[in-house]
Amino acid sequence: MRLLLHQVRSEQLIFWRNRESAVFLFIFPIMLFVLLGSFYDGEIAGYPARDILLAGMIGYGAANTGFAGQAITLVIRREYGILKRLRSTPLPARVYFAAALGSTLIVFTLQTAVLYALGRLFYDTRFPEDVFSVVFLVLFGAVAFMGLGIGLASLIRSAEGASAVVNVVLLPMAFLSGSFGIREYPAFLEATADVLPLKHYIELVIGASLAGEAPWSNLQAVAIVAAWGSAGAILAARRFTWEPRER
Repeated sequence: MRLLLHQVRSEQLIFWRNRESAVFLFIFPIMLFVLLGSFYDGEIAGYPARDILLAGMIGYGAANTGFAGQAITLVIRREYGILKRLRSTPLPARVYFAAALGSTLIVFTLQTAVLYALGRLFYDTRFPEDVFSVVFLVLFGAVAFMGLGIGLASLIRSAEGASAVVNVVLLPMAFLSGSFGIREYPAFLEATADVLPLKHYIELVIGASLAGEAPWSNLQAVAIVAAWGSAGAILAARRFTWEPRER
C-alpha cells in the first residue's frame, strides 16, 4: 500500500508539473463547458440544455482523462524508454497501473466537482439528484476509459503520432455521443453513436444527475461501457509492451 501511495503521489506531481498536460486534460473540458454554456438555452430531451451540456462535458472529461490522457502518456513513456526503466525497478506492473488509475481518478473527480460548481455558479445547473450514483460513475468511467486508453496505446507505434491518433478517435466519438449537447443526427450517424461507449456513459450520467436514476437501472448502457473497457484491457494484455518500438 505504501508503494502504491508513493507512486500515486509521483504520478500526480508529474501531471500537475506538466502544464500542457494539465491544460489539455483538466482545464479543456471545463473551458469548453463555460464557453458553450453561454450559447445554450431552452431544453434538450426534456431537460434544461445547460444541464445536458454539463453531463456531456463530464462524459468528455472521462474520455479525455482516462482514454486520451493514458494513451498518450503510455506511448510517450514507452518510446522514450521510461517504461523500460520502470520495468527494471522493484515496482510491480500492477502497482504502476493501479497508481495510474488512482491519479486519473483524482484528476477526473476534481474536474467533475469543478464542472458542477461552475455550472451552478454561472448557469444555475442542478447538483446531482443521486450523488452516490454519480460517485460510482466517476469511478466506473475512469476504469472503463483507462482500459480503452491502454488498449489504444498498445496499437500506436510512435510518440510523435500519439496525440494525432488519439484525437482522431476522441473528437468524433465525443461529437457523435452528445458531449457538446448536440443529440440529433442522421440515422447512419445515430447507428454509429449507438455502439460507442461514450454515448452510453453520458446517458448514465444524465440519468443519475438529472433523473436520480441508479446506474443499474440501465444495465444495457453499463454493459456496453464495461465491454469496451474490458476489450481495451484484453487487447493491452495481448499487445502492450514496455519496450520502445521505434528503437
